[in-house]
Order: sequence, then C-alpha cells, then structure tokens
Amino acid sequence: MSDSTGTAPANDDPPKYPPTSTTRRWGDPAIVRILDANANRALEGLRVIEEYARFLLEDVFLTAAYKELRHDLVATLAAVPERERLLARETRADVGTTIAANDEYARGQPRDIAAANHKRVEQALRCLEEYSKIESPELAARVEGLRYRAYTLARALHIGEQSRQQLAGRHLYVLIDGCNSALSLASFGQQLAQAGVHLLQLRDKSLSDRELLTRARSLRAATRDLGTLLILNDRPDLALLADADGVHLGQEDVPVKEARALLGPDRLIGVSAHSLSQACQAVLEGANYLGCGPTFPSTTKQFSAFPGTEFLRAVHSRLSLPAFAIGGIQLDNLDQVLATGIARVAVSGAVTHAHDPVGAVRQFLARLTPVASLHHPSEAIANRT
Repeated sequence: MSDSTGTAPANDDPPKYPPTSTTRRWGDPAIVRILDANANRALEGLRVIEEYARFLLEDVFLTAAYKELRHDLVATLAAVPERERLLARETRADVGTTIAANDEYARGQPRDIAAANHKRVEQALRCLEEYSKIESPELAARVEGLRYRAYTLARALHIGEQSRQQLAGRHLYVLIDGCNSALSLASFGQQLAQAGVHLLQLRDKSLSDRELLTRARSLRAATRDLGTLLILNDRPDLALLADADGVHLGQEDVPVKEARALLGPDRLIGVSAHSLSQACQAVLEGANYLGCGPTFPSTTKQFSAFPGTEFLRAVHSRLSLPAFAIGGIQLDNLDQVLATGIARVAVSGAVTHAHDPVGAVRQFLARLTPVASLHHPSEAIANRT
C-alpha cells in the first residue's frame, strides 16, 4: 500500500523477486536461442553497412534507409520477449564460436566489408523468418518483408559501387542529334570524342527507328576505340542493337526494370530526375546515374518548371550515385553549377551550336577538371576500389 503522497511507507519491504510474467513463453529455448543469435547478427550487420553509407559514401539517403530498416527490425523483434532471448543466450557453450571460415578476417576494401555484411544480414533474416514460423507466422511474415527491403538496398549499394567505377573521371556529357546523315554524325561524334568528351548521347525524335539505328551504329563505329561512352536516349532496344554503352530514360519512358531486362547488368541506365523524390526512387530502381534538372532554360528542350541549382545542391548533399546537371548549362553559368558540388554536366547547344564545338569541349574540360578531385567523397571510394 502507499500513503497519500503515493510513496510507499518505509516499513514496506520490496518484493524479493519480480512478479511472474503472464506473457506466453516461446516454447523450445533452442529456437529462442536461434532467434536471438540471428537477431544480433542482422542488427550488427545493418549497423556496419549503415556506417559505410554514412562515413565513406556520405550518402544521406542510403544511411537513412539502412537506419530505418534496422529500427523496423528492432520493433519487429519486440514480439520475442527480450527476457527469454537473454535467458536462452549461451555464448560460452556455443559450438559455433570456435568455427571460422578461411576468409573470415580478409577484407581488402571498405566495400568488401559492406558486401560481406549484406550477405550476413540476408542470411540472418532468412533464419529469423524460418524459425519464427514455429511460434508466430505473423512475425515470420513481417521479417520476410524486411528481407525483401534488404535485397533492394543491397542492389542499390552494388549498382552504386559499379556506377562510380564505370563513370570515375567522366564529367562531360554531350547530347547530339542525328545530324544530316550517318556520315556527318560519325564525323562530328569522332571530333567530339577526340576532343575528350566522356559521354555522347544520341537523341533525335525526328528520325524513324531504322534511321536512328543506322545513325547509332555509325556513331558507335566512329567512337568505339576513343574511350567515349555512347548512350541512346529513350530506346533500350536500339541501344542493344547498336552495341551502345547504355540508355537514358525520362520519367515517362520504359521503367528501369524493363530496360535492365533488355540490356543486362553491365550497360548503363541513366534516369532523368526533376525532384529529390524522383532521384531517390531511381536509386532504388537500379539506375546507374542521374540526369538532374532542368537547371536553366534551354534552347533544345522546353520545360514548364526549373528545379534549378537548389535541386542540384540537394542531390549532391544526399546521394552518392553519379549525377549530371542538365538543362541550359553554358560556360557562362557553369560556375553556378559547380558551386552546388555537382561536378558532372550534360550539355547540348553549348557545344553543338558553338562556332567551334571542339574548342567549347576543351573549355568545359578545363573548367571541370580542377574541381573533379573535389567531387563527392564517393568518387574517392571508386578510385580506391
């Protein structure tokens, strides 16, 4: 009993033992032990990957996604009473603690740590799902959903690593139309590639499919040995037939999933993003790079709204996936773009309509090269790995 102040009288001794819990016990302690071990394994693994995304990639979006997954797993595991998990734990008698794989302590690069821990998380979630089915199918279903989320994040992390390596040192992207003929296109594309353009995108809505394929093949032949990547706009089917290096998709084009099914794992898929939510969605869908804009009004394409440099700043500060600023970028406004932290640009008229296209390319490269080393920390990761 208590007095009027709600304080127990001094002569009331506290109970020697806590009251017996009325919570249903989770059956076989060995099953609880499995759940406890794999809960720890999954949570530890997620934290390791979260730290990689946070401190090495400095990717706010992925860091938040891993943190949310970790917190959701903690909330899900609340269905297994912590007291029973702790009582079932027996680390000193665990026969598995003395067994180690030959490569247990081999980690060549930070990305190897992230990859190894992703496997650890996925396996642990599967164990949690399977063994919880014995006592709680509802818990198993919730864990299954978390496992699928982990798979999606693993793909995004892997594609990000691959993309940073494929696009390392590539900062100037030029969009061109089909010119007057396949021959003139091949000649122009070759000049730009020889001048140092890192990526060329063929974009021409006026050509028939057959004409576009012919032009793409001529451009591919002209640039194949010059180190310039060839991207086709909108058409993954024609990109494949022309042996291009990838495709660029707008928000209304075929989904990344469908393009990937055609192009396979190694070709690039770029996605236009006009908002941060679209950019984040493209990361989860498996895009290799982003085309972010429109930044400024353009003479080659009309837009009703311009996300501008603030959008570029938001992308740079939150995402580590390679991103190109696009839309109305000229030499005289390039500094505004570079001030956002974005060091990759996609241009069209600034080069194709220039009196001296090759000279324009060289001027862009001279301005972009000094800031390349100041690009997102994730590019330094790509260079190390």
